[in-house]
Amino acid sequence: MERFFKLKANGTTVRTEIMAGLTTFMAMAYILSVNPNTLTAFGQIEMGWYSVFLATALAAGIFTIAMGLFINFPVALAPGMGLNAYFASVILASATSDHPFTWQMGLTAVFISGLIFILLTVTKVRQILLVAVPDGLKHAITVGIGLFITIIGLKNSGLMTIGVEAGSDIPAHKLTDVLSFETVIHLGSLENTNVQLALIGLILIAILMVLRVKGAILFGILGTTVVAMLMGAVDFSTLSGKDAHWTPDFSQLNFMSFDWEGILHTGIISAIATFTFVELFDTFGTLVGTAQRAGIMDNEEEGRKRVGKAMFVDAVAVAGGAMMGTSTTTAYVESAAGVAEGGRTGLTAVTTGVCFLLALFLAPIAALIPGSATAAALIIVGVLMAQSIRNIDFQDMVIAIPAFLTFVIMPFTYNIANGISFGIVTYVILAVVANLAANKTGKKYHIHWMMWVLAVLVILRYVLVGSQG
Repeated sequence: MERFFKLKANGTTVRTEIMAGLTTFMAMAYILSVNPNTLTAFGQIEMGWYSVFLATALAAGIFTIAMGLFINFPVALAPGMGLNAYFASVILASATSDHPFTWQMGLTAVFISGLIFILLTVTKVRQILLVAVPDGLKHAITVGIGLFITIIGLKNSGLMTIGVEAGSDIPAHKLTDVLSFETVIHLGSLENTNVQLALIGLILIAILMVLRVKGAILFGILGTTVVAMLMGAVDFSTLSGKDAHWTPDFSQLNFMSFDWEGILHTGIISAIATFTFVELFDTFGTLVGTAQRAGIMDNEEEGRKRVGKAMFVDAVAVAGGAMMGTSTTTAYVESAAGVAEGGRTGLTAVTTGVCFLLALFLAPIAALIPGSATAAALIIVGVLMAQSIRNIDFQDMVIAIPAFLTFVIMPFTYNIANGISFGIVTYVILAVVANLAANKTGKKYHIHWMMWVLAVLVILRYVLVGSQG
């Protein structure tokens, strides 16, 4: 195991890697219940809750283990949040049309986007991004993902709520009078049990980290779960009843449920373009951000090679996940939780993947962990990733402004791709202006040809497809 994963060379141990893998699993285990609810739109789409659960656990387990064994990379994969919501929204929006976009067509679109990713990865088009994107934007991506994770933690715990203060009866989506109607972000009610648990978890993890306790995040999650049990906030009904699947029933898996004929009569191009575009930047941001946090990018040449190989596993996971019956399977930002605990090699990923496969048999027990227990961990991870902000040169406006837009727009729009898109376009524009005025500034900025291509694609994407997804 030492030689296979090169533990000593990466400054880690078996215990550290396993703890890190368990931490990553705890931080992203929510997807086991959230993804089935999202893809089925809480029963409105007839994919079958348990069918999607099986696909989620299998895809996360198999491809996360593959990432660990073949790439030796501490990154976990699972069906991505955001794209699963887009998947469901397209299906629901077309339900009353003459040619509805069914969930089978949706899986077909995801599968095709996966094939496109495999092609882009094999031809090394995706890997060029590692060279093309300026270092300032790379660090901004890391910071943005940290803020994005924090928003997820705050929102899932109830510490942050989005509501409307109204002085009139004007609907929020038809706002015409900003003086009498304002959408605001609120602090959650401290009387809410979930909020109380999240605060307890946040303080517990923070104290353990200050005391430099190894496995602080994991122990914080487990400790918060115990407190939740004592407060009566854990639903033990998941341990029995018809929904307590102690052994997996693979006959319910929506395997290869594609509709090749039906997609010819729908807006499949738009769906494929959206899945492809968002996944392109989401994965890039997640892999680079996590790699930097793990120290993998310290050796830039070797780091690029490993990230490039990780992109291939990610591409295969997109197509493979669709075959199993779930939306886009991608690298997860929550992998940063394990990296923060010291995970540096593929053993972290293998541990996480095994946990997902075990969840097939222990789903009722895994369901006992309240979302508020992991929400606190995500907030702490946001703090750790935000440290990369010190590597951004805020004295150079050509770098500072695109970087700022990158890490601000990510959490505020709840979309990693949006932040990266704004960063790329503004960098190209400002670098061109600065180069034209080089006689005044005395500094020239390199604009890689791929940055030009991406800037054009970004603009076309938002003009032709829109901002959803």
